[in-house]
Amino acid sequence: MDLIAKIEAVFQRRGHLQYGDERREPVTALEHALQCAQLAEWAHAEHSLVAAALLHDIGQLVDGGSSDPLRDDQHELNALPLLRAGGLGPDVVEPIRLHVAAKRYLVSTDPAYGPALSEASRHSLALQGGPMNAEERMLFMTNRHASAALQLRRWDDLAKRPGMRTPPLGYYLALLEELLRDHHAPERLRIA
Repeated sequence: MDLIAKIEAVFQRRGHLQYGDERREPVTALEHALQCAQLAEWAHAEHSLVAAALLHDIGQLVDGGSSDPLRDDQHELNALPLLRAGGLGPDVVEPIRLHVAAKRYLVSTDPAYGPALSEASRHSLALQGGPMNAEERMLFMTNRHASAALQLRRWDDLAKRPGMRTPPLGYYLALLEELLRDHHAPERLRIA
């Protein structure tokens, strides 16, 4: 099964679940993913970042994620093997990997950010290590994908509106397919 089919299957199987743990957000996991991708698109983000916005929480839906509300589920890491093996490059995968760190960074640098987080997001922040210290902030900002992760984090926080109209999943799966084709085009040229 190719990556696009696997992603579609994950969203079909678990996308209807309420987003969050027992502190539920007012949207399903699929609604959250679609809203986040649409916000990225409205911001004229690169297609790789729109894809990252769509897939940033898919680690909560793949098998192996923790459902223990007292433990960090490390969802930002759970789907990385699937996404990397499927052929998505660092411009998609790295903002996903860093989006939890981006929340920790923003809480430690923007006094208005933490109080604006939802209850579920504040709960997960505590499990994820809380605000970054100065050394962690410096290390985070040395990553070339830090800026993209910060953008993704802002969209993540906004993508929780019940009833918001978005394009269907198929629209974004087509974007992913195009990204994969473009990512592998140089390899095909070298082989030929």
